[in-house]
Amino acid sequence: MRISEIKRKTTETDVSLTLNLDGSGKGAIDTGIGFLDHMLTLFSRHGRFDLALNCAGDRYVDDHHSVEDIGICLGAAFAEALGDCAGIARYGDIILPMDETLVLAAVDISGRGWLEYDVTTDSAKVGTFDTELVKEFLLAFTRRSGITVHVKKLAGDNTHHVIEACFKALSRALAKAVEPDPRSDGGIPSTKGVL
Repeated sequence: MRISEIKRKTTETDVSLTLNLDGSGKGAIDTGIGFLDHMLTLFSRHGRFDLALNCAGDRYVDDHHSVEDIGICLGAAFAEALGDCAGIARYGDIILPMDETLVLAAVDISGRGWLEYDVTTDSAKVGTFDTELVKEFLLAFTRRSGITVHVKKLAGDNTHHVIEACFKALSRALAKAVEPDPRSDGGIPSTKGVL
């Protein structure tokens, strides 16, 4: 089983996270940020990842530190659970519809963390959640995981739908990329022999 447990405690946050890449989509999420809980529950379900996550953060400041540190921990968990990446598909992509919204997500588990984020929203907030924090979350995730991530909004004007489609699309693309490749000889999916 490809399971990782990450703990991160700073003066700003205290995060504990357990990730099972070969799960069934069970999420037990408590970040203290309702909208982020919703997004990560969707992420877990649509990627079929089992994710248990708790975060206590300095939310009296704002949500930034919590969101960023959760991204760091989730990225670290993916990197740890994947190990040397032997036998995985490596690439995954999807164009995901959600009502009026259409989002493209593509990932490469390359060992080179990179984010291309071409998503605009009409609202600065969904409830109390700052929408600019989605990019901060993804930056932290990609840098720590070593995964290249492209997310692009193709259509959509409802901010909740756009962000939700981004999380669903990312999880579906990651699910494809982490799957064992049935045509693989179990080796590293790179001509370099290492990722």
